[in-house]
Amino acid sequence: MKLVVVTAGLTQPSATRLLADRLAEAVGQRLEDPADVRVIELRDLAVDVANNFVTGFAGGRLREAIEAVTESDGLIAVTPIFSGSYSGLFKSFFDVIDNTALAGKPTLIAATGGTPRHSLALEHAVRPLFSYLRAVVTPTAVYAAAEDWGGGGDAFTDGLGERIKRAAGELADLMTSRGPRKQQVEEFVPFEEQLRALRPHE
Repeated sequence: MKLVVVTAGLTQPSATRLLADRLAEAVGQRLEDPADVRVIELRDLAVDVANNFVTGFAGGRLREAIEAVTESDGLIAVTPIFSGSYSGLFKSFFDVIDNTALAGKPTLIAATGGTPRHSLALEHAVRPLFSYLRAVVTPTAVYAAAEDWGGGGDAFTDGLGERIKRAAGELADLMTSRGPRKQQVEEFVPFEEQLRALRPHE
């Protein structure tokens, strides 16, 4: 199976990339067979995404990234939260993908931020985006604030590790139930045969 991870972290090292890697590892552990994992760092495609908006043409690197996302069996999408919502780069990347290409795609959404106050951005911004794209989003979304790294949670809140395990299990279940994406090959019909089919029967 093909698992694609899209991460919109801007710094290096990035907490967003760290969360993305932990999620991908957890999903891989829940799948029966090893997954082919590809990570797409959006900061490397920022200029390509901007050029696509200006020219209407996706360059080679961007086109390859879009194909990887649309042809995957599962998607993990992780964004930093800025001003209570996803990053502009994150939104712009999904804007250049055809709005029907992710229909039915098993998807896990996650985000990072400096404070727990921004955790609801996953529900009021990120989840509606993927619902609009008709992806199948896991019930559990994973948010990691700065204080979550290394934290064990408390009596009322699961720790980050537990949230990652739960969300990863949900995505793995969705991917397994859907099965590997198969290439659709249209049957070749000779032109003469197509013409005969259009003629009225004598």
